[in-house]
Amino acid sequence: MQFQQGKPPVGIVFDADLGNNIDDALALASLYGFQGKSESRVISVSTTRPGLNSAIFADILVRFYTGEPGPFAPPSPIGLTLGKAQTDTALMTAVVGKPEYPRNIKQLNETADPLAMLRNALSAQFDANAIVFLAGPATNLAKSLDLPHMKTLIASKVRYLVAAIGNYSGGAADPQVLADLPAARKLFAEWPSPIVAVGSEIGTALTFPAASLEKDFAWAPAHPMVDAYRAAGKMPYDAPGTALAAALYAVRPKEPFFKQSDAGTISVADDGRTKLTASAEGKHHFLIADPAQKEAITQLFVETASTKPVPRAPRFRPQQKKQ
Repeated sequence: MQFQQGKPPVGIVFDADLGNNIDDALALASLYGFQGKSESRVISVSTTRPGLNSAIFADILVRFYTGEPGPFAPPSPIGLTLGKAQTDTALMTAVVGKPEYPRNIKQLNETADPLAMLRNALSAQFDANAIVFLAGPATNLAKSLDLPHMKTLIASKVRYLVAAIGNYSGGAADPQVLADLPAARKLFAEWPSPIVAVGSEIGTALTFPAASLEKDFAWAPAHPMVDAYRAAGKMPYDAPGTALAAALYAVRPKEPFFKQSDAGTISVADDGRTKLTASAEGKHHFLIADPAQKEAITQLFVETASTKPVPRAPRFRPQQKKQ
C-alpha cells in the first residue's frame, strides 16, 4: 500500500489586473509571504489587464518571490486575458524595463489561458481546500462560470471567494467594477461558493507604509516591488491596502482582524455601485475595518510583503510501503 500524503495548506487562485496599481502586486507578494510560512499556497496567477507586459510583470514577481525556476520547480505559468493592449503604467515599466529581473515570458504564446488555468488548478485540489482571490475586474471569473461543469467544480473545491472589488460604505462606484460591469453582476449573481467582499473603503482605512521600503526591503539590492512602488506614485505615499486586506483575510479568516457585515446578497446597480441586501439565506458578506486592529494588520502587511524568497519544495513520488 502507499503512504497517504497529508492535506496540504489551502491553495489560492490569484486573479488581478496586475500593473494597474501597486496594491494588487503587494497582495501577491503578501500571499507568497504566507506561503513561506506554510499557511497557504499560490496555485495559479492570472492577470485581467490585456497586454504582454502585464503578464511579464506578474512573471517577474512570481520568479522573485519563489526563486523559480530551479531544479525541482519548473516555471509557473501566468494566465493572460486577451484583448486590446492598454498603455503600460509607470509601475510596470519600472520593473519590466529592467533586464536584471529574471522572467520566462517574452512573447504572447508563452502565457496561458486563464480560464483553463483556473479549472485545472481547482481540479487538482482536495475538496473545500481552495480559495479564489479576485482583485480587479471580474472578467475571468465570470467567463469561467460558463465552462462545462465549472459551477459544480467550484462548489466542491472552493471554500469561498475573496473579492477585493466594490464599495460598501455608500461611496462612489469602484473602478474595478466599472471596468467590466456585466462580469461583476454575473459574478455576484451566479458564483456558487460563499463570497467575502473587501471594498475600497477598507483600503482607505488600512494602508501600506512607504517608510518600510528602506528598512524591510533592503535585503535585496534590486527589488521589483520597491521599484514598482516608487514608480506608482509620488513618494512618499502610503498605498491603499484593499487587496492586501483581502489577502490577509483569505489566509487567516479566523483571526479577529476585521468585523463582518450581516449575511446577504450583493448586487451591482447600473452605475456600478455595490449593495448588500441582508438575508439569513445569503452567502455574501463584506469586511468592515476595525481601528483597534490597524497596527497589527500593518505589521503583517509589511512582514509578509517583504519576505525573502522561499523556493518550492521538491516534488517526489511518495514511497511505497513494503508488504
